[in-house]
Amino acid sequence: MLIFLDMQTTGVESDDVICSVGVLYEEELVCELINEGKKIPSLASSIHNITNEMIKECTAFSKSRVYKLLQEHNTHEHTLVSHNLAFHLQKLSQHGFKWQGAVVDSARVTKHLIPECELFSLNFLRYELKLYKEEETYKQRYGIKCALVAHDVQSDVIITKLLFEYLSTLARLEEMQEMSFSKVLLEKLPFGKYQGRYIEEIMDIDRSYLQWMLQLPELDEDLRYSLEYYLEG
Repeated sequence: MLIFLDMQTTGVESDDVICSVGVLYEEELVCELINEGKKIPSLASSIHNITNEMIKECTAFSKSRVYKLLQEHNTHEHTLVSHNLAFHLQKLSQHGFKWQGAVVDSARVTKHLIPECELFSLNFLRYELKLYKEEETYKQRYGIKCALVAHDVQSDVIITKLLFEYLSTLARLEEMQEMSFSKVLLEKLPFGKYQGRYIEEIMDIDRSYLQWMLQLPELDEDLRYSLEYYLEG
C-alpha cells in the first residue's frame, strides 16, 4: 500500500517540531494539527498559516491519529511517499517514530526523471506539470470546498499523490524507490541570484559564488553533490 505524507513544522532547524501532519492512503485522507509544546514563530505562521492559538488544545504527535495509522502500517509491505523525504523522516524520528517500510522521495525522483525543471518545489511542480488539472477530482472525493493552497498539509499531500501518479508514467515503483537513495547531478541552481540558470554556465562567470554556496550549512544533499562535481571538474 502507498501512504502519502506531508507535514508542517515550527521551522526548519533541527530542534523544530511538527505542528501539522497529513496522510493520504487508499481512500482516506487524515490531517491534524499537532502541539509539541514549542511556540510557532511568526515567520513560520506566515508560510503555513498555523498559529499558536490554533494548536493550543491539540495533542502531541505520538497521541495523534496519524501516528497510530503510521504505526499500524509500519511494515515492509507498505511504501511511504513524501516530497523531501529526508526532512520528513528526520522529523518523524525526532518524535519517536521510525518508518520501517519502503520509501519514495518524490522530489528526488523528479530530479532524476525531469532534470530540465527549473525548480523542484512541490508547488512549482504543481503548475509546471499541470497537476492542478486533476485536483477537482480529489476535492470532490474528500468534500473539500476551499481551494488547495501551498504549505497546507491537506493540499500538499494531495499534490504529492498527483505528482507520484505523474512520475509513475515515467518509471516503475521499484525504480523510484532506488532513485530515492541515489544522488542527483543537478543542471540548474534552485535558488539565489542565479536561480534557474545552468551551474555549468555560472562556473564560467562566477565560480566564487558557487564556492560560497558550498559553505552553506543546510545545503540540499543533491545541490552539494552537484556543486562539488562542477567545481572539482
